[in-house]
Amino acid sequence: MPKKLAMQKEINSRLPSDSGAPFSAPALTGGNENTGLLKLIAIACMLTDHIGVAFFSGQMGLRMIGRIAFPLFAWCLCVGAEHTRNIWKYALRLLLVGLLSQPMYVLGMNHHWYELNVFATLLVSLLGIAAIRENRFGSRYWGPALCILLGCAVRMDYNWQGILLIFLLYACRKQRAAIAAILIAYCLYWGNGTALVTQVLGVPIPNSVAFLPKGDRLFADIRRLQFWAILALPLILWPMRGRLRVPKWLSYAAYPGHLLVIALIRNWPRIMALFGR
Repeated sequence: MPKKLAMQKEINSRLPSDSGAPFSAPALTGGNENTGLLKLIAIACMLTDHIGVAFFSGQMGLRMIGRIAFPLFAWCLCVGAEHTRNIWKYALRLLLVGLLSQPMYVLGMNHHWYELNVFATLLVSLLGIAAIRENRFGSRYWGPALCILLGCAVRMDYNWQGILLIFLLYACRKQRAAIAAILIAYCLYWGNGTALVTQVLGVPIPNSVAFLPKGDRLFADIRRLQFWAILALPLILWPMRGRLRVPKWLSYAAYPGHLLVIALIRNWPRIMALFGR
């Protein structure tokens, strides 16, 4: 098996890629492993969402675009867990960036200090995946359960629902049909209780369609904000052969960096008053 894997790596390294860069490793999942591109798209969607929250609270279109970000980050975490040489160093990086980002998250997005940012969600999820892979003392069973309980007890971005989504994506990571089924079902479930979306860019979303059985029930789910995380599905399933190489520091620095800018803009009058200007 190691010899076959080495041969596959050699073959992949010689294949042309869409991004101009060679494969660094064979595909280990059934979805899009071009995590460099996915992270750039996720960062752009996240920035759009946070700008909407901070400065244009009535623009639901911006919030809907933002729903794409977390499923992409979740999928990238699953792919990263498959390819990483050291999952504990990976977890340490998430911890450090999460700690660095927390002050900006609180000040930029008007959260409380006990409300943790998305890196806490990603970290807890990665620890659950590590428990599944290591399986020490049956940790593949109690590890994920403990992580979900932690997501219930501690307030963090996306809470236990986000952790569960990552576990489900990791469980079905090798089958494209399973990834699609899980994400569609989960987004329909996840939408319940979230904000109602009545229009997008001025175009109203209908309440029902007469020729569909129980069309009113279907559109009751579609008109919920979190349902629109489903827009990430085509990107996750996109069969890209090439991989865009993005500096690792950029994907980590983007989160605290944009929150810092938002925090400075929102708190600029206070900052000026603090310096007596």
